[in-house]
Amino acid sequence: MKADKLSNIIKPLLESLIAIIIGVVIGAVVLKVSGYSPVEAYVALVKGAVGSLYGWSMTLSSATPIILTGLTFAISARTGIFNIGAEGTVYFGAIAAIVFTNMFANPVLGLIGGIIAGILWALPAALLKVYRGVHEVISTIMLNWIAFYTALYLVLGPLANPNDPNKTLEVPASARLPLLMKGSELSLAFIIAIVAAVITYYILWHTVLGFELRASGYNERAAQYGGINPKRAIIWSFVIGGIMSGLAGATEVMGRPPSYAISQGMANIYGYGFDGIGVSLVGRNHPIGIIFSGIFFGALKAGATYMQIDAGVPLEMVKVVQGIIVVAVAVPGLWDLVKKVVRR
Repeated sequence: MKADKLSNIIKPLLESLIAIIIGVVIGAVVLKVSGYSPVEAYVALVKGAVGSLYGWSMTLSSATPIILTGLTFAISARTGIFNIGAEGTVYFGAIAAIVFTNMFANPVLGLIGGIIAGILWALPAALLKVYRGVHEVISTIMLNWIAFYTALYLVLGPLANPNDPNKTLEVPASARLPLLMKGSELSLAFIIAIVAAVITYYILWHTVLGFELRASGYNERAAQYGGINPKRAIIWSFVIGGIMSGLAGATEVMGRPPSYAISQGMANIYGYGFDGIGVSLVGRNHPIGIIFSGIFFGALKAGATYMQIDAGVPLEMVKVVQGIIVVAVAVPGLWDLVKKVVRR
């Protein structure tokens, strides 16, 4: 039994390590063919991500929101559904945090506002799935676009900063999350993300609710035969996922200097929901794995600037290399997900 458990841990780690090596090699070939030095580029990447205390702080701060959105996807995947609605939930979590902190000037209420907004925006897709049979991929894609343009209206309209046209109202100083390292972007938000991942792990593997979620995802008919309500499991997976993505948006504006606001066009909160899908797949849809995969993604983001400055690699090429590495690393997790769907 212990040997099986050890094998279940070592095998995914080896597969992910091999995938990383393959991704790095392919990325090196692309860099070389394009006329850039792979060695200089990767040295700059590592230097920017983990070469200094400041680099580590940037890596961890970049990892924070995508750990939370990765948890959203992982919970749904464990329940047997494909929730890609974290992107829209992040927008409303950030907006709710700005509204609540400007109303109450309290960081706890700001986080609660993000959680409430996350739950409320996650519920429509859950109810459509459970009561109307609407596939969650279709509903969440459509809701993401509704969320984007609604949030954009609020950012450019009611929440616009009268003193700075480039961003919304700021989170008051008294409601901002404290920094873990002075002069960096690393705040208490990272600790919140880690705690959220640990709580998610506990819920999934050490509670009755978690057993119902996983049993429903593994075999819905067998779970129903055993007395589990798959509809309730689906709703709970969306609710918990909404909490995580709502927190991602809230912590990003409350704990990410220097603006402590949503920038014009929502550039500083855009894409985290989609990045979370890759983070979850690399972490094999396991909350603890997502912590490490989130840090890996954060390192890629943090080192990108140094690749441009030190190695002279243009931003477009940096993104190509990042994409190659991410795709290579995500393949094993995606294959696991495909096998689970086929088995069901």
